[in-house]
Amino acid sequence: MSFENFKRIVIKVGSSSLTYDNGRPNLRRMEKLAQVICDMKNSGKEVVLVSSGAIAVGMGRLGLKTRPTETKVKQAMAAVGQCDLMSYYDRFFSEFGYVTAQILINRDIVEHENRRMNVVNTIQTLLSMDVVPIINENDSVSVEELVFGDNDTLSAIVAQLAAADGLVILTDIDGLYDSDPRENENARLIAKVEKITDEMMQNATANGSNRGTGGMRSKLEAAKYACENGIDVVIMSGQRPQKIYDLLEGRSVGTYFMSGGKNNA
Repeated sequence: MSFENFKRIVIKVGSSSLTYDNGRPNLRRMEKLAQVICDMKNSGKEVVLVSSGAIAVGMGRLGLKTRPTETKVKQAMAAVGQCDLMSYYDRFFSEFGYVTAQILINRDIVEHENRRMNVVNTIQTLLSMDVVPIINENDSVSVEELVFGDNDTLSAIVAQLAAADGLVILTDIDGLYDSDPRENENARLIAKVEKITDEMMQNATANGSNRGTGGMRSKLEAAKYACENGIDVVIMSGQRPQKIYDLLEGRSVGTYFMSGGKNNA
């Protein structure tokens, strides 16, 4: 199987792909992403969007230059930013004829069977109604012991909950390299990974951008979780969302992580 044949796909987009360096929303990129997803749906695919950006957009709205570290400030930024974020998404998806729905979840929801099934049922029902579910962590009420850690992890869990065939992680780098391309100009992009090794994990950076969290290590952890649950993963640049078309047409984009077969829980 490959993404061109997949029916249900989860797309995760990071804060660095949604905002400019000053924290303001990159509206052109958000609109293009919405257009691509709507076109995917027009072709018969089902898409779930896992979107970061609430804290980053809140920072931009209130003029903060660096990501806050204090929990209550991050919660406040998320509360401000989530409103703006969904407003933009609703506008852009509506432009292309689709309705969006917001789902905010915490780790405790998916770790309790009844709450987990409620999330599963909500996603399934929205997809059956041709709605685009947009999922984020509920950052405005999250506390340290209840967070996913980053939306890379969340996207892999959502892919499993949604019984997705594939997961696309859009980020600020082209994919997995054999060394850090920011430090080594000769770094080579790895096109396909059949097994995520301990060495890969150790060599991956844990540092994210000023507006986001994680880094390549969190993306590898998410890819490993998804692959273990039978879900293929691609990590690719989010700078040009239309490159998703290349992936859907069978061309090599970013780094493709092979799962070895469907085994969703």
